[in-house]
Order: sequence, then structure tokens, then C-alpha cells
Amino acid sequence: MAKKAAPKAAEAKAAPAGADKKAKSRTKAEIFTKLSESSGLSKKQVSSLFDGLAELIKNDLGKKGPGVFIIPGLLKIKVQRKPATKAQRKMNPFTKQMQDYPAKPARNVVKALALKPLKEMV
Repeated sequence: MAKKAAPKAAEAKAAPAGADKKAKSRTKAEIFTKLSESSGLSKKQVSSLFDGLAELIKNDLGKKGPGVFIIPGLLKIKVQRKPATKAQRKMNPFTKQMQDYPAKPARNVVKALALKPLKEMV
């Protein structure tokens, strides 16, 4: 049995080096660096721009805001306010047996929808 494990390890080593690597998402620092290079702004200015954008999103999605924020040409971010639900006893449609469903507190669900220009980019 131990001899069969060795050929599997050899097969894994024989695979091309670039084939099993996945593209990693960019880090915050990499994003700020790329944006500062392309825009001519400093990293500190790019960072403050993102802080301002986060503050705008917070105000618009908050209780007093309209509940929708649009990043032009990219995303539409909206909040869906779901009310609390009571504990219930319902029939499970698969097993046909009664099942207890726990109560859920009120919650806010944030959804991001891609706009047409973003869909065309990808």
C-alpha cells in the first residue's frame, strides 16, 4: 500500500508549475498603490478618498438615508430591511414531519448589484 502513495506524489510534481496556481485577490495596499500610480495621487490621498466613499455609503444606507447607493458604472448597493419573525412550527416539505423554526431578529441585508457597464467589462 505504501508503494502506491509514492507514484501519486510523483504525478503531482510532474504537473506544470503554473497550472495549479490560482490568481489571488489584490490586497488593500496593492489596490492603493495601483490607483495612486494611475491617478497621480499619493497613497494617502487615495486612502482618504476611500474613507470618504465609505462615509457616503454609510450615510445613504443608514436609517435616515434613501437605502440605495450607486457607484456610477459599477455597482448599485442597496439595503433590504427584514423584520423580525416569530418562532414557528411548520411541516418540512421533504420529510412531511412537523419541524420547529426558531425566531429571527430584525436585520438589515446589504446587496450589491452589478450595473451593465461592469457586466460588459467581465
